[in-house]
This record gives sequence, structure tokens and C-alpha cells, in this order.
Amino acid sequence: MIRSGARPELKKKRVDHKKTQFAKATYKENDYPHRLSLYDIPPTAEISLEEFETWAIDRLRILAEIESCSFRNRSPQETVAHLEPLLKKHMPLSNNSAAAGGQVDQRLRDERKKDHYSHWILRLAFCRTEDLRRRFARVETMLFRMRFQQDEGREKKAFIDSLNLHWEVVAEDEKLELSEHLLASTPGLRRIDDESFFKVDWTRVPELVEHRGVYLRKGKAYVPMRDQTSMIMTEFTRNLEKALELSSRALPRMDEDDRLTPILDHLSKNFATPDAGFHDSESSLPGAPINAANVDNLSQHFPLCMKNLHTTLRKNNHLKHFGRLQYTLFLKGIGLSLEDCLVFWRQAFKNITDDTFNKEYRYNVRHVYGDVGGDANRRGRGYSPYSCQKILTEHPPGTGEAHGCPYRHFNIDNLTSMLQATGVYDRDVLKGVKEDVEKMRFHIACNRVFEWAHKTEIKKVKDENIWGPGELDTIVHPNTYFKRSYLLKNLNSIPKQDVKMEDT
Repeated sequence: MIRSGARPELKKKRVDHKKTQFAKATYKENDYPHRLSLYDIPPTAEISLEEFETWAIDRLRILAEIESCSFRNRSPQETVAHLEPLLKKHMPLSNNSAAAGGQVDQRLRDERKKDHYSHWILRLAFCRTEDLRRRFARVETMLFRMRFQQDEGREKKAFIDSLNLHWEVVAEDEKLELSEHLLASTPGLRRIDDESFFKVDWTRVPELVEHRGVYLRKGKAYVPMRDQTSMIMTEFTRNLEKALELSSRALPRMDEDDRLTPILDHLSKNFATPDAGFHDSESSLPGAPINAANVDNLSQHFPLCMKNLHTTLRKNNHLKHFGRLQYTLFLKGIGLSLEDCLVFWRQAFKNITDDTFNKEYRYNVRHVYGDVGGDANRRGRGYSPYSCQKILTEHPPGTGEAHGCPYRHFNIDNLTSMLQATGVYDRDVLKGVKEDVEKMRFHIACNRVFEWAHKTEIKKVKDENIWGPGELDTIVHPNTYFKRSYLLKNLNSIPKQDVKMEDT
């Protein structure tokens, strides 16, 4: 049947597209009911660019220390002991029991918000290449494992229940029926009543299957409850690896944002060697005679890069431009005054006249100190000493140049000879340095040499609890190396209250 007549017109709703186009998006703020997270929900609230960068750098400090502990073969217990004060300082994450009445208060929300956002920011920074994704997933899993194992039983159970992982608990009758197989496949279990089991698809527990730690039947793995941690870790790593892959595909859309891209580039580069800022407090050394006449004596505390510059200068009575710049900044950082620095360089350049020095070199030294020059230099601060990251990545040395990092820019034979010439003769240390260099872990090689050279003093500091949290963490700045070495070698002559490392 065909109806005749005109079709009634529908009343159209008028929409102001300008208002909808520029309307501010609204999102639900995360509640953070649990201390732990699988980071499966992206953050949506607004934060400042300063928070964006600061939170990411704080988390990067922790991840770098985790990786450093792994490279130096520290046990899980040693790693936890080393990281605990650093976590409290840079990335605190308290339990619900730490709040009044066991309820999540604003302090806990702020801690968890920083943890949540910093993870996602670094996820953006480290999703660019397969190597960065693999390393990021590895150290994030190690951090998550450490936090999970330290979590309280009640809160841990509440967190696991919130994940909805669909673990099927094995009923008592089925457990009794399979008791012989379950006992045989569970090392250390003597009575079947002493353990509970759940079953999942065997593909979800590849680590346990590989080590023959579970019973398999009809495509299901019967996992003892004590291996719950392994299950959670596998789930965390799998989810993170998939998310990093997706992030890498979406990353090109962010290239147009000239605010975030430079920050993300900076963070990803610093995963090789964490960058470190320099503070004026780094140059404060109690009772240290920092002057031109004492530089030779102080050089025993220099890192290898600065020892190489100092030795070359004394041998040739000259350094090329980038060598002079790197060394002058370092000397400025240890506390050498402008006047003493000018005296030092004039005395070092023995083959030139005063007139030549004043015309060709004096201005550059003053410029580095901020005594002359425009813009930032006019504020009288000058340039900051180079961090290990900057020395490794900027201005690689050419023929006849002595700047840079010996661990990166020397061949292994020359590096070994130089280390032996400075008193490093232990075969195990030299072997470890060679392995670090081959795997491009240059700052770890430098820390390995430092720890060997100061092993007696480091043990004393730890035994007597002289230094505070984080004051023996990985060295990532030449001036930190110098100051720490000087303080350790002068423990007996400096009052305990003055033997203190400032945060870098």
C-alpha cells in the first residue's frame, strides 16, 4: 500500500558550530583508589609544562637507578635498599593506610597523580624505537614488581580484584582429583591443602610454563596462588608492550606541537645517560684549598675525562678550543674563582707571551664565568659545567683534541692503558669496564671505577650512616664525581656535619 501526501518535515535543532568547535573538553578526573596501577587509562586533566617536565625527570631518575643497579648485578634486596630513599624523595607513593581513616586523601591523590602522569609522559618519550620500548618496559616492570611485593596484603588483594583478570579459582573437588599432578608440578609443595590454585589459559603464563612450574591440562595452566606475582608481572609487561607499540604509531601526530616535542626528545636522549643539572652548592667543599696552585693536587679526585684534559694540558702546555671550554667549566664548577682560573691558564700556556694570552684566551675565560658578554652572561653567572650526557653527545673530539669521554671516545686498549696509568689495576674491574663500554654503558663504567677506587670509604659511609638518602646514587656529572671523591678521601679530616653531598 502506497501512502499519498507530503511527508511531514522534521524540526531541525539549531547548532552553533563555533561554540562546539572551541568548547573546552571535559573529562572525569581519576580517583586513584589503589596505590598500584597498570596505567591502562590515559590521564586527561590539565597540568603545566613545568609539571610535565619535572614529573618526567623525577621518574627518569628512578628508572635510571633501577637500570644501573641491574647493570651492576645488585641483588633484589640491595636494589630495594638503594632505591627506597630515592623513591621517597622523588616519587613517593603511599599506601591507603598512611591516610587518616584509611581513606584516600589529597596527599595520596597528588602522589598517585604524579606517578600516573609521569609514566604516560615517559611512555611518549620512549615509544620511538624498539630499543627504547624494550628498555622502558623492562625497568617499568622492575619498578612495578618492587612496589607490588612491598604492598600490604589487604591492599594488594583489593588491587588484584579490581583488575578483573578472570582467574578461575580451582574448586576443592577438582584440586583433590588432580592433587598428584599438582604436587608433582609445584616445587616445594608437600600437602595439597597448603596451597590454593587458579587456572588460566597457558599462554598467559609463559614464564611459568618455560620453567615447568605449573600443571597443564586441556589448554589450561593450574597456577599456585604463591605465583600470583608472576601472573601480575606478565600481565603488566604484556599490556605495556602493546600500549608502547600503539603510542609509537600515534606519535607522529604530536610532531606539530612545538611545546612538547623538544621535551620528549630531551627525555629520550637522556635515557642513555641521565642528565644532571648543576647547582652552585656543588662547588662548596669544606676546607678545600681550591686555587690555581692546588689544581695539580686536586686532580687526583678528577674523573677520567678531566684527568685526560689535565694530563694533556701539562704535557703539551696547550688545549684546543673545546678542551679548554670543557675543562674551564669543570674548574669553575669545583669552585675555582675567575682570578685563579686566569692565573691557572696563563701559567699552563708556557709557550706564549702575556700579550698573546690576553688577546686570544683571556676573554674566553671571562666569558665562561659571566664576567663579560651579553644576554644570560650579563647576569654574572656564565655557563654551567657540562654533564656526562652533554660530554657524551656534543662535540665529539677530532684529531689532536682531548675533550669528550674516554670511555666512549678511546679504543679499549688506550682506555685500559689510561686506567692502569691512573692506578686501576684490578682485572675484574677492567673486565667489567670493557663489557660496559661494549654495551655503550659509559656512565656505568665510570661509576664502576669510582666504586673500586673508593670502596673502603664507601663502606665506612654506609656502615656509619654518615650520608643521607640518595647521596651515593649513580654519578652522572663530572663535578659530582670530584666532590664525592674529595669528601670520601677526606672523611677523617672533615667534621661529620660537613661531609654531605648536595642534590644534583
